[in-house]
Amino acid sequence: MRVSLASGVGLAALLICGAASAQDFSGQRLSDEIRAISTDEFQGRKPGTDGEQKTLAWLQAQYEAMGMEPGGPNGQWLQAVELNRYTPVAGAAAASWGKDGASTPLAAGQDITLRAVSNDGQADVQSAGVVFAGYGITAPERNWDDYGDLDVAGKVVLVLAGEPDGDLFNGPYTTNYQSAAYKADEAKRRGAVGVITVLKDVADSDGWRRQLRGADRVRTLTPGAADLEVTGSVNSDVAGAMLTAGGLDLTSLTQAAGAGDFKARTLDGVTLNLKASETIDTLTTHNLLAKITGSERPNETIVYSAHWDHIGVGGEHAGGEDNIFNGAWDNASGTIGVLEMAREMKAAPRPERTVVFAHMTAEEMGLLGSYAYVADPVYPLETTVADINIDMLPLSPATRDVPIFGKGQNSLEDSLGALAEAEGRYVSDDGQPEQGFYYRSDHFPFARAGVPALMPWHGVDFVEGGKEAGWAAWRERFGRVYHKASDEWSADWDMTGAVQNLTLLYRLGLQLANSDEWPTWKPTSEFGAVRAASDAARQ
Repeated sequence: MRVSLASGVGLAALLICGAASAQDFSGQRLSDEIRAISTDEFQGRKPGTDGEQKTLAWLQAQYEAMGMEPGGPNGQWLQAVELNRYTPVAGAAAASWGKDGASTPLAAGQDITLRAVSNDGQADVQSAGVVFAGYGITAPERNWDDYGDLDVAGKVVLVLAGEPDGDLFNGPYTTNYQSAAYKADEAKRRGAVGVITVLKDVADSDGWRRQLRGADRVRTLTPGAADLEVTGSVNSDVAGAMLTAGGLDLTSLTQAAGAGDFKARTLDGVTLNLKASETIDTLTTHNLLAKITGSERPNETIVYSAHWDHIGVGGEHAGGEDNIFNGAWDNASGTIGVLEMAREMKAAPRPERTVVFAHMTAEEMGLLGSYAYVADPVYPLETTVADINIDMLPLSPATRDVPIFGKGQNSLEDSLGALAEAEGRYVSDDGQPEQGFYYRSDHFPFARAGVPALMPWHGVDFVEGGKEAGWAAWRERFGRVYHKASDEWSADWDMTGAVQNLTLLYRLGLQLANSDEWPTWKPTSEFGAVRAASDAARQ
C-alpha cells in the first residue's frame, strides 16, 4: 500500500488500526533491559573501555536473537569511529597583528586563544589579510548574507559570537547559524584559512577569564569538521584595536551587523600571524547498526538512532562515594527504546523501505558518533528518508503533549501531529529555549547534513495533574539525576510515557517505511538548502 504523508488524521487512524496487531511495547521489558545495561558491570558505558565492549556485545546478542541483519559497513554489526584528540603543546602558540610594517604581539592565553584545526595539528598562518564578517552568516531563506561578494580566500575572518537578536533568527530558539561549527564551515567554503570569534567581553572581565580557562583543554575534533588552519577568540579590546587600525569601528559595525544591512569589510592593511601546535592521540570506538532490508525500495532508508554511551567512572563529574555514572535514563533508556523498536518492526510485515537501528557512540563527547556516521554514512544521506532519534525516554505517567526539539523545522512533526491527534494528544515545542536542546542529541548531525530529523522529548501536560504536575516532575528528575551518579535504574519507574512515545514513533516509522514520499524541510529552515542540493537523487 502506498500512503501519502500529508493525508491527515483519517490516514493516521487507519495506520494505527493496521499497525496495532504488530506492535505491543512492554513497559516491563523496557524497564528490565534498561536495568541490564545500566548496572555497575557496564561501568557507565564510556567509549574505549570495557564498558563499551560489554554494551556492544549485549546489543549484538539481542539483535542476533531477533534474527536481525547486521547494518554496518560490509555486512558487519560495527562501524569503527576514530576520534582524534588534540592537546596544545605548551608555549607553542604565538600570535601578532601588523599594520604598515609595525607589529603588535598578542599573548596566547591572555590576549587571544588559538587552536590548530588542521588535521595534522600544526597551524602556521603568516601575513594573512583580515576580514570582519559580522556574524559570519549566509542564510538565503532569511535574505541574509554577511559576506556579500567579498573574497576571503587565504584570509582570517573575524566573526561576532552568536547570531542577531529577533524573530528573523527564531527569537528565543537559536538557529544553527549561531554555532561556531557553522561559521567555520561557511568560512572554509569561501576559502578562509582561519576564523577568530570576537567576544563582547573586555580584557579585564570575568567572561574573558572564563574563556581563557577552557582554551587549552584536550579537544576531540568533530568528524567532518571544516579543515581550517586555525580557530580562536579575542576580546573586544583586541578586536577593537585591530579594526581601528584597519580604518573601521567595532561598535558601529556590531550595530550594523545586527540590523541586517551589513556586508563584510576588509581591515585595510592589517595582517595576522598565527601559530599553534598540538599533539594528537586517537580513540577508536564504535557505532552499532542493525537493519531490516526493504522489500520494494531497499536503497531508501529510515534511521532510528540513540546513543549507547554515558560518562563512565569518575572524571570531572565525580564527587561522592558512588563514582560510577550508570546512565540509566541517559541513555540506557533510549538505547533500549531503539532495540525494542527493532523488535516490534521485526514482528511486522517487511517494510517497503529499509529501516536501520543505529546505536551511536560518543554522544556525551559532542555527538561524535553521529557526526562520524554522517561524515562517512553507511547508507547515502541523499536517500535517507529521515532520522528518528530517541534520547532519554519519558519516565512519566500518560501525557497529552508530545514535545519535540526544533518545532517548525520539517514536515515530520506534521505527520507525528496527525498520529498524535488520533490518540487525543498534540505536538508542542520543548518549552525550554534556554537549554538549546535542538543541538544536543544525535538527530542534529543528520539535520545539519540535510536529512529531516525528529527528536521527541518529555511530555509535561500530564493527563492527571496537567502542566503544573508535569513541570514539577520534570524539574525534580532532571535536577536530581542528569549527569549524576544518581542516574540509576529504579523499580518504581512509570513507563507509561515511554510506551506512549515509542508507540507513536513506531507508527511514524512504519508510515515512512511504507510510503514513496519524502519528508521536507519548511521554507524557514536553515537545512532546506542543504537537502535541496541532492534533490535529483530522490526523483
